Amino acid sequence: MRNSCYEQEVSSNYRSRYQKRRLRFLNHIRDAMERRMAALDASIKTLEAQIEREDNIENNLE
Repeated sequence: MRNSCYEQEVSSNYRSRYQKRRLRFLNHIRDAMERRMAALDASIKTLEAQIEREDNIENNLE
């Protein structure tokens, strides 16, 4: 019986370490995706501003 309790504790510790490691991994992925989304948003805003400027220049020439 004593061995069984020890095995459960070892199994519980392993599971806990695994869950923490997985959480760190998933947080890392999320952070990387957030950086990529921020870069994408910046690119979109830049393109929109360029298009708006070009449209304004074309409208002023007409």
